[in-house]
Amino acid sequence: MTHYEILMDIISHHQPHHILVEKPLCTTVQHCKKVIEAAKQRPDIIVQVGLEYRYMPPVAKLIDIVKSGALGQVRMVAIREHRFPFLVKVNNWNRFNCNSGGTLVEKCCHFFDLMRLFAAANPVRVMASGAIDVNHKDEKYDGKVPDIIDNAYVIVEFDNGSRGMLDLCMFAEGSRNEQEISVVGDTGKGEAFVPESIVRFGKRTEGRDGVVTIMAEDERIKYQGLHHGSSYLEHLNFLSAIRAQGACGPSVNLSDGLLSVAIGVAGQLSIEQGRFVTMEEVLGS
Repeated sequence: MTHYEILMDIISHHQPHHILVEKPLCTTVQHCKKVIEAAKQRPDIIVQVGLEYRYMPPVAKLIDIVKSGALGQVRMVAIREHRFPFLVKVNNWNRFNCNSGGTLVEKCCHFFDLMRLFAAANPVRVMASGAIDVNHKDEKYDGKVPDIIDNAYVIVEFDNGSRGMLDLCMFAEGSRNEQEISVVGDTGKGEAFVPESIVRFGKRTEGRDGVVTIMAEDERIKYQGLHHGSSYLEHLNFLSAIRAQGACGPSVNLSDGLLSVAIGVAGQLSIEQGRFVTMEEVLGS
């Protein structure tokens, strides 16, 4: 919830400062759009959004496979995140929707960004079902019980006819992998598993026996940390964009940040109102 004010302060400063802003870009669509408009007035600075899941080696490998056309036209993207509950943060700010924008914004913008990347399309409408069923229900902060959801299913429809689905569970520590990603095209299927760092892909014509399994590694990563080395690679990418001196923009730009937030906002609204939510009503004009 502090991103907007800090970003606007830096962008409006008379001296240029390049920015790598952690996800989500902001917690509301309105604030994201205001940041974008402010940044348009500053062509002398680079603003990159910290959607670093793109750089996890198995995810990056699957992105390469999809972009190569090996799976044909992507029709379905399914992402499962089964993990541990939210960690304790400063003053427990992440326990409340008013601070985080909601779990689908603050946490799941990563996955909505990946869906857009794999589908090579923009979202049209979103349907979600979720609740706070297990975690944080016995906690109280200043007399208030946390209201962030700990599980959800989210369906995203894209403008090229493809679909994405998120399966989120934050009380699933008994899992071999934290993230499992499946991308299915009209000619093949690819999968990525984190943290096992395994990628599998195969053609429909070759069947089960033709599925290839590889270990995805990046020699630049010396210490993996909590995001499996992706945070380090993200910083290398940001540094490259700065050194290019305007020859190329950031790999994850403000529009990417806006749309990843907007899908999450639509999902939160869908859960609250029990209906499909169009991106048009969330993004406005």
